[in-house]
Amino acid sequence: MNDFLHSVASHTGSTVLTSLALTTIQVNLGMRCNLECHHCHVAASPRRQESMTWQTMTEILDLLDRSGCRYVDLTGGAPELHPLLRRFIDALWERSIAVQVRTNLTVHTEPAAAGLAEYFSARKVRLVGSMPCYLEQNVDAQRGVGTYTRSVAALRLLNQLGYGLQPDLTLDLVYNPGGPSLPPDQCRLEADYRRELQLRHGVVFSHLLTIANMPIGRFRVDLRRQNREMTYRALLRDAFNPGTLKGLMCRSQISVGWDGALYDCDFNLALGLAISAGGRVTHANVQRLLARPIVTGEHCFGCTAGSGSSCRGALVA
Repeated sequence: MNDFLHSVASHTGSTVLTSLALTTIQVNLGMRCNLECHHCHVAASPRRQESMTWQTMTEILDLLDRSGCRYVDLTGGAPELHPLLRRFIDALWERSIAVQVRTNLTVHTEPAAAGLAEYFSARKVRLVGSMPCYLEQNVDAQRGVGTYTRSVAALRLLNQLGYGLQPDLTLDLVYNPGGPSLPPDQCRLEADYRRELQLRHGVVFSHLLTIANMPIGRFRVDLRRQNREMTYRALLRDAFNPGTLKGLMCRSQISVGWDGALYDCDFNLALGLAISAGGRVTHANVQRLLARPIVTGEHCFGCTAGSGSSCRGALVA
């Protein structure tokens, strides 16, 4: 039993964390991205070529049909750069399955993504955009020079299409700290974002989601370079909040890697920690997925620290 499960057991009496439902299937379409952000836990970049095949996409469609899950969360890399993205979304649309795309925003300024924002709007695709600060210098320090300006341009384009303004065109933004600290209060920070982005650029959004940086991937490399990894891990462990356990994303979703491998979450995907209920999406057993023990590790303290952290933001007020 690892340290995380020891903390779980001390508050719940259970030595295992189990799934509770399957409401979301998160799909990593590939590792190619137009950016190479310092905090990226999957180490995506323009040089990476891993990409999901249509065969794997059809297997995901089959799992959706068999499981009754009605929500798909598309990620990467930059999912917008996948050549089969529209075909896959069309197949989901035909099944009346809600679709969310995690976007770095800047990709919408790339020629390869021309017209994609309009397509998303027509298909009512929910968007979650990375915007780690409302200040240019902080964003560019984390994601590369010029990223902030391009992100604002993308937000303006999306606002013009009704994103962030119309109820059925959701545009959420994601904040993650620039260094080894916990996110601030989500509600208060959202108010700051709304004020500053409106005053500075006249752009609006639906909600702000705060997510803690996991001590994995490129962020872990940066922590080690600064000799701060152990300090950050201790911060996460000391801030363990048992109130977050019920809402952990791994308890109501699974993640599918670009090669069809199954994981409890995107962070386990990055670490290569395969799901306990069978390794691939092909012929995945739905009943086993619904009652599986979650594969955990020390990185899981990142999701349970403070107000908690998930793909949908803070877990508790």
